[in-house]
Amino acid sequence: MDSIRSIAPLLEEVFSAKGIDLKKRDKEFSIRFIEGYESLFYLFEEIYGGHHDFEVFFKKLIESIVDAYLERENSLRKRDSEKLGKGNWFLSNELAGMSLYVDRFCGNLKTLKTKLSYFEELGVNFLHLMPIFESPEGESDGGYAVSDFRKVDKRFGTLAELKQVRKKMHKQGMYLMLDIVLNHTSHRHEWAEKAKAGDPFYQDFFYIYENRWIPNQFETEMPEIFPESAPGNFTWSPECNQWVMTVFHSYQWDLNYRNPWVLKEMLENIFFYANLGVDLLRIDAPAFIWKESGTSCQNLPKAHTLLRLIKQAVQIATPGMALLGEAIVAPKEIMKYFGTEQYTARECDFAYNATQMALQWDMLASGETKVMLAAQNDILQKPFGTSWITYTRCHDDIGLGYDDWMIKATGKDPYLHRSFLKDYYSGKFPHSPAKGALFSSNPKTGDARISGSMASLCGLEKALEEGNSFMISQSVQKILMMQAHAIFLGGLPMLFYGDELGLTNDYSYLHDPGKSYDNRWMHRPIINWEGVEKRKEPGTVENKVFEGTQRLLQIRKKLPAIGDYKNIVWMSPHNIHVAGYLRSLGEQRIYCVFNFGSETALLTWYAFKEQGVAPSVLYDHWTDSRQYVGLDNEYLVLEPYGFRILEVVY
Repeated sequence: MDSIRSIAPLLEEVFSAKGIDLKKRDKEFSIRFIEGYESLFYLFEEIYGGHHDFEVFFKKLIESIVDAYLERENSLRKRDSEKLGKGNWFLSNELAGMSLYVDRFCGNLKTLKTKLSYFEELGVNFLHLMPIFESPEGESDGGYAVSDFRKVDKRFGTLAELKQVRKKMHKQGMYLMLDIVLNHTSHRHEWAEKAKAGDPFYQDFFYIYENRWIPNQFETEMPEIFPESAPGNFTWSPECNQWVMTVFHSYQWDLNYRNPWVLKEMLENIFFYANLGVDLLRIDAPAFIWKESGTSCQNLPKAHTLLRLIKQAVQIATPGMALLGEAIVAPKEIMKYFGTEQYTARECDFAYNATQMALQWDMLASGETKVMLAAQNDILQKPFGTSWITYTRCHDDIGLGYDDWMIKATGKDPYLHRSFLKDYYSGKFPHSPAKGALFSSNPKTGDARISGSMASLCGLEKALEEGNSFMISQSVQKILMMQAHAIFLGGLPMLFYGDELGLTNDYSYLHDPGKSYDNRWMHRPIINWEGVEKRKEPGTVENKVFEGTQRLLQIRKKLPAIGDYKNIVWMSPHNIHVAGYLRSLGEQRIYCVFNFGSETALLTWYAFKEQGVAPSVLYDHWTDSRQYVGLDNEYLVLEPYGFRILEVVY
């Protein structure tokens, strides 16, 4: 406590120098700062307490926070106040998102501005624009190798055009989500270029070593992220004649957060995005941001300390911006990214429910719900006030990294079960309808992930090639069932562009040398806007999928109980093929049931009588019909891949 008292005058000094009005104009900001000051100090001390310039850098931290607040335009401050007045604004059932690549979706930001009516038509009001800041062509990693955090890549347009898109989105009641890559920069970033030129100040921004002695120590415990295309975790830089840590690709240099200058610069980049008007900032690969020799360099305690420090700083300066930690790890590990102990629900506001996403695909392939249900106890530990990004598909591959014990609990062998899933979705399993591909296969371990568009993995591509009308219809049903399961599960549903139209794999990436090595581009389609018009033609696949998705989002927005208020209870597994959950809020109760099997499924009405007062009449929002709850030896009938959204009437 003495140390915080001794440094407290710094706050008064900075407030005075920056002209902060404690009593009137800046009163709310001042209150937030004073309330968060102690946590801010102790978190900073936990990381940099032993640094010889601790006080200097803590003062710089305070200055960065104050400057970010002062630079915030009035409309965004007003938006902050409105969000704070709602509490956890991002838990609402009225939010529905879409993730997209601007260039592949519509070309550029100027055109995107004209496409906002498309999202309004669909029912999407939350846009995640995949990386749009400058990255070297051919060495971009889909935009995650950033060479300038504050310059929009000319392929997409300009910073001014991005601001125009954001302002129009906000005016139309929409929300914006952008990415920041905290773990690394492009080797073409100004910092890396100066490091290559021999500048010791900037060499300390990275992990750079003259010989392999220390890198070899790191390598003993660090796994390979891309063993096929980027083996190892260090790259020789001929420009500076040294080894550089490059966990992802050789052109992505890992940042060294042991250096407080790195935190200062990257926090100011975070504030730059906040003051662009970003509502949700996606922090890419947060599990990797702190490195220690002798460990896997993933999910380390100080990575969480850094995230908590960032969250506290954002909450003070720009509280309307929520944070998403893109940590694709096991459920028990991912819970830590929401915060633990006194920091519970005070680290990241969002995380991807990647385990549930993968388990949906597990259920679709196997037709069984047992593995998914085994995982729920861990997933349900998410603290109140935080939320999931729920999704069926995204820009990335589908990993099968859920815990072995979840598979073993069902009596299955984990290795054989994952082998089945890989064969099923890559089309190798006999009679599999899927047309995907394996990504990042590791021959040493047998590990691999799955690429492919949602429609192709659901069998639509193969059905269209064969002209099989029954399989086409069934594939469309699978798509809508999978989307419905994610949309009503709890969290912010995030569609992936093209899935709302049932688009199949796009193989044009094979002709692009900068992409051909990465088969994830097959599910990142280039949108043909003439083809998009087919959504208006009754009977087309595009029409069926678009209108079905549109209707699902309309239903979601009518049901407050679908908001993410830690209000989900899984139904007992009376049928191995049927997954069901109850969402409740006040008097509203919604049963959502899904048949993942290829045959008609019967679900006993007793399943609806196990959670409180037994219902008598249910209204199905999907089929627009009433269901009268029968006797325990009678059944709700679900067609193959059928689902129901059943609200208790009485």
